[in-house]
This record gives sequence, C-alpha cells and structure tokens, in this order.
Amino acid sequence: MKLDILAFGVHPDDIELGCAGTIIAAIAEGKKVGIVDLTQGELGTRGNAETRKQEAANAAKVMGVLVRENLQMADGFFKNDEAHQRKIIQVIRKYQPDIILCNAPEDRHPDHGRSAQLVSDAAFLAGLRKIETVDENGQQQIKWRPTYVFHYIQDRFIQPSFVIDVSKYHEQKIQAILCYTTQFNSSSTEEPQTYISSPMFLESVKARALMLGKRIGVAYAEGFISEKVLGIKSFDSIIQNET
Repeated sequence: MKLDILAFGVHPDDIELGCAGTIIAAIAEGKKVGIVDLTQGELGTRGNAETRKQEAANAAKVMGVLVRENLQMADGFFKNDEAHQRKIIQVIRKYQPDIILCNAPEDRHPDHGRSAQLVSDAAFLAGLRKIETVDENGQQQIKWRPTYVFHYIQDRFIQPSFVIDVSKYHEQKIQAILCYTTQFNSSSTEEPQTYISSPMFLESVKARALMLGKRIGVAYAEGFISEKVLGIKSFDSIIQNET
C-alpha cells in the first residue's frame, strides 16, 4: 500500500497532539495517510501498553487513517543506531510515502528529539539502494526516499517554517486526543496526576492552535518545521491574511 503521508510518533498520542488536524484535513482531501508509533508508551505514569494500544486504535478511527503500526521500540531507551534505523527504513520502503511527519527536533521529552533525528536519518538512508532490507514476507524491498520530512511542533514552541489551516478539523482533532482516556481524563482514574492529565494542558493545545491560526488569519492552525527550503508554484497558493 503506497501512502501519500506517513506520520511517525515516538509515543502513542504524540501525533494526535501535534498534527492530527493536518492528517484529518489531508484525508478529507483524498490523501492516503498512515501512522507508525515507535514505542508503546509503556513508561507513561498512567495507563499501560495495552490501554495505550486500544486508545491508539480508537484515535486512528476518529482520524480515519488507513493503517497504524507500532514498532515496539523501548520507550525511553531506543537509540539512533543501525538496528533502529533499519526498522524505520523497512516501514518507509513498505509504504513509500511522499511526505513524512515526525516528532519535534527538540522538546521537553528527550525521546521526541531523538525520534526526530532517527526518522530523519532513516528517511535519507531509505533512498540508498545498497542498504538492503526485506519485507514481512522476506521479499527484497526497493529503495525509497520521501520528498519531504516535516517536524510537527510539540510541547515547546518552535518557530514554524509553515503552518496549515486546520480550522474545519480542530474539534475532530480534540476528539482523537480524548481517545487517550488514561492520559487526558483527570477524573477517570485513581492514578497519579501528571503534567498532561491536567485540563489546563488541553487548553494549552487549543491555545497553540489559536495562536498559529491568528498568524495566518484563520481560526486554528498547526505548525511544522521543514528540513529544506519549500517552494510555491505561484502567489495564488498563499493564504490571504488581512491581519
């Protein structure tokens, strides 16, 4: 299955928080989108690997993605080395995406930046034909390098290279986030409260979308960092901003 967009998140819920609006908007435009979670989020204070698995599946349905995989790397302890790069290369060659979305290049959680570099490095290496990989059936994979690698913004604010209008899909994004009931519903469990379980955390997610939207004259937006300079075909591609 060839995908237009493949989104990587080191933890289940990273993608929902960082770029779910963009994913839902792309699907509404007819794009084929898939998600790959690197870990099961097993080190999270609340919930466990099994609850995260079900929550991720529920969120995938809300977003409408075609496929969601989990590579079961070790939460907190995965490395940007050959073994982990090869796992990413295999999945990139499997789905042959034109665009990759991945974690922020630096953030509050150290896994985010490490994941960003791992996926970025693997995306380049996936285009080298002398790196040999096989699929689940033992068949040789062909080389494939995505055209773009974009990093979504997470907890810490990073100046975006560009922003995407997600106004029509913001509420659906929030619904996808709330599928992670162990993480974001502070009254539903006796487990310890955390940085993200507070209702104010979700308010900050909404505030970020509002702030980015204001910068381009729309209600809600999501920001991305590009690893290379982007080009436009004409000035008609630019959103009119009267603010």
